[in-house]
Amino acid sequence: MPTASDTIDLLIEARWIIPVSPRGAVLTGHAVAIRQGAIHAVLPAAEASARYPGAPRVRLEHHALVPGLVNAHTHAAMTLMRGLADDLPLMRWLEDHIWPAEGRLMSAEFVRDGTLAACAELLRGGVTCFSDMYFYPEQAAQAALETGLRAMIGMIAIEFPSPYAADAQDYLAKGLQSRDLLREEALLAFCFAPHAPYTVSDKTFQSIATLAAELDLPVHTHVHETQDEIRESIARHGVRPLERLGRLGLVNPGLIAVHAVHLEPAEIAALSRSGASVVHCPSSNLKLGSGIAPLRELLAAGVNVALGTDGAASNNRLDLWAEMRLAALLAKGVSGDATAVPAWQALEMATLGGARALGLADRIGSIEPGKRADLTAVNLDALELSPCYDPVSHLVYAAGREHVSHVWVDGEPRVMDGVLAQLDPEAVAAKTRAWQRKIKSS
Repeated sequence: MPTASDTIDLLIEARWIIPVSPRGAVLTGHAVAIRQGAIHAVLPAAEASARYPGAPRVRLEHHALVPGLVNAHTHAAMTLMRGLADDLPLMRWLEDHIWPAEGRLMSAEFVRDGTLAACAELLRGGVTCFSDMYFYPEQAAQAALETGLRAMIGMIAIEFPSPYAADAQDYLAKGLQSRDLLREEALLAFCFAPHAPYTVSDKTFQSIATLAAELDLPVHTHVHETQDEIRESIARHGVRPLERLGRLGLVNPGLIAVHAVHLEPAEIAALSRSGASVVHCPSSNLKLGSGIAPLRELLAAGVNVALGTDGAASNNRLDLWAEMRLAALLAKGVSGDATAVPAWQALEMATLGGARALGLADRIGSIEPGKRADLTAVNLDALELSPCYDPVSHLVYAAGREHVSHVWVDGEPRVMDGVLAQLDPEAVAAKTRAWQRKIKSS
């Protein structure tokens, strides 16, 4: 008879379990036992059946079970501006279209509705945690909680006013107020999110460096996204942006450096020494014509690299499977080395790499006892995925978000057989259509 210590809430059996840690491991005929939202055990399915005979179970006979994906950089509410201004370089896109639209339309309701739409898309694509940078962070956090997604909420700072805040100090004060209100929520974490070196002053960066050290919070910022950004920094500050951040005390293990497209060898070495993480957003970088990040060199230097989609306004998909595949293929093509960024490494960037970047690797990112049960199942039985010789290779190079069948966050079902468990897709879509009408008429 099972003892009290062996009682569990759910048993998930899958054809393949890909724990991500240890690297390269693929478990066949195994099961994951979940208790109180955490992974209690990973063991052979036959042993699990004997140990937990009465446990509720989900059998996934044709599936790979992986850690939930981590989208380490997005602007979730910008889903409402998907396709609003395409085929433009970054600064024209921002200055002529995105910032004016935000000035006209930005509100708490805009952020909540846009983030709800993003959460629905993320969950259906197997993402269980996302890191957000946008206005009204409290509304983004509430939307994440409503959908049951884990989220790192960025407390944005920028020098120019918006409907949300008057100046940089007002942004920080309001962000910290939101954190104080929601800091006990188990699915939420917080970071500082100064927009970019070209929109944030030294004074604001210094304030953030002090606060981040006092509160032990990460700092999430765009950096070295374009050559224009670097030229402007040299003209205004006499140094490249990363060096400026280093002089201000921000290049350290808490730095989440988003994009990092244009890096010199010495800068890659500095990121490696500091323990900072880079979030690679290949689709957005290509679409905006920003360039291709030196992924192979970053990984070779030992820099932790995560993957992000950026916002749907500049991607235009919140699809981390597409980012995995593109990241691996670009690294091979640019380097001329077909062995660069193998499939297992791309999957690691989308899971454990993201968890490390966000400071959550002790909780998520791999399928290990003691971690939270954030899990994604992918059905590899589709005709277009047959035959399957290597499930890890298939996940990166052949499968897509349309093959995601089940998602759990903290052991709770969020997607079952492809259906959102607690969101009505049509109700969410109706809100996005209403916003489309407002945006077009504004």
